[in-house]
Amino acid sequence: MTITANYPSLKGKRVFVTGGGTGIGASIVEAFAGQGARVAFVDIAKEASEALCNAVAASGAAQPLFRSCDITDIPSLQRTMRELAAEIGDFDVLVNNAANDQRHSIEDVTPEYWDQRIAINQRPLFFTCQAVLPGMKAKGGGSIINISSISWHAKGAGYPVYATAKSASHGLTRGMARDLGKHNVRVNTVTPGWVMTQRQVDLWVDQAAEEEIARNQCLPGKLLPDHIAAMCLFLGADDSAMCTAQDFIVDAGWV
Repeated sequence: MTITANYPSLKGKRVFVTGGGTGIGASIVEAFAGQGARVAFVDIAKEASEALCNAVAASGAAQPLFRSCDITDIPSLQRTMRELAAEIGDFDVLVNNAANDQRHSIEDVTPEYWDQRIAINQRPLFFTCQAVLPGMKAKGGGSIINISSISWHAKGAGYPVYATAKSASHGLTRGMARDLGKHNVRVNTVTPGWVMTQRQVDLWVDQAAEEEIARNQCLPGKLLPDHIAAMCLFLGADDSAMCTAQDFIVDAGWV
């Protein structure tokens, strides 16, 4: 898929993305940069992230700013965000994308494992919002986009802690929308279906999975990272000026 929409209001916007080095996150970084936005992102995949920055620059867009950062370390994450904002300006758009859908059984989950999964998939969403809020208030508005998953909608098996964390993103979105609306800060959720990232293809997409996708999606074809990035562009742009507290599902009709 090639994103064809053009959003003039995104030109010059400052955008921060978590987990922007690979998969859906990389498509989000590329898409915003392609609209003329100034993009900064964090990831732990250093080599892939640096390659992405070079590829974006080679395409003619402004090279994104990348910092290697473990998002489970909240003080480090917020410090990195402050440093990036000091370099390029306060953020207009926050995309909380980073996640990890590692499989696990109910019987094997320990309190330590639970805390680790929540530290990756849930906790950073709140603290990145906290970090960008002063800048968004000063700028008179902004857009926060929390990436969820259809996993819990579809009653997906094999990752109950992940499903719990992803369902909580909706509570965060709706809980913050009222508080932040008076500052003209919009908060929305984007809920992807089964997106064919390289990780998913390598780990999970076998013949049985192909049959499951064909059976459950209303639309034929593969759901790609660019489909998710396209929705994020809309929510980051002024075109979605009166959209907040909503869940935008991009899943080819699975749920």
